[in-house]
Amino acid sequence: MLRAMGAGDLYDTIGVGYGAGRREDPRIAAAIWAGLGDARTVLNVGAGAGSYEPRDRYVLAVEPSAVMRAQRPAGAAACVDARAEALPFDDDAFDVVMTVLSDHHWADNAAGLRECARVGRRVVLFNWENALTDTFWLIRDYVPEFNRYAGAHPSLADRAATCLTPDAEIAPVPIPWDCEDAFFHAFWRRPDAYLREDVRAVTSVWSRFGPAVEARAVAALAADLECGAWAARNAELLDLDACDVGARLVVADTAGRRS
Repeated sequence: MLRAMGAGDLYDTIGVGYGAGRREDPRIAAAIWAGLGDARTVLNVGAGAGSYEPRDRYVLAVEPSAVMRAQRPAGAAACVDARAEALPFDDDAFDVVMTVLSDHHWADNAAGLRECARVGRRVVLFNWENALTDTFWLIRDYVPEFNRYAGAHPSLADRAATCLTPDAEIAPVPIPWDCEDAFFHAFWRRPDAYLREDVRAVTSVWSRFGPAVEARAVAALAADLECGAWAARNAELLDLDACDVGARLVVADTAGRRS
């Protein structure tokens, strides 16, 4: 059964260890930072422990979870306790608002994205296109419950067009086979990683569906790895250096487009 909770509540529950387990991957960081353009002031909404915040410009972070804020390293950007749906800033206060793997957790996704568009002249959003979830073998073969969860929400493209601007640029971000950030899709070529409890503990998907789904998926994957069924089904992945597993970078110039 899907557990409903806001981002702050969720990460106060599961966020211990994210600072260590969810290190930014430099190749993904480069894609996100390219989207920032020449912005000098950046607001990071749903900032977590600070991954993917650029170090060469002014950054202010917003994070509702005290557990996540406590894991921000020394020297990280200042962090405000606030929610995306009610950002405590003036219109056009920042050159760019960025949000990384966060907006799907917000209690009111549309309101949060509109707030991002209100306070930033550009919005840069990195997340998964939830209309493509079944293309990832872990969801397709082991966690089909994720499809129902994803299908209950507008696609990433629809969210961008409706809440940011209809002409937002959306580009795929291939995930390297040796990705350093342990998010849910990171181990598409390293399936054994999903058998590790410490790896699963730093992705919110498992907590969304509960221990019974997690135990069933892990047992089925372990059996398929043991007998060779996983390799037979996914042999084409083993020679890839990077793979499109649905990650998308949205870049939306929002100044003057708010309704």
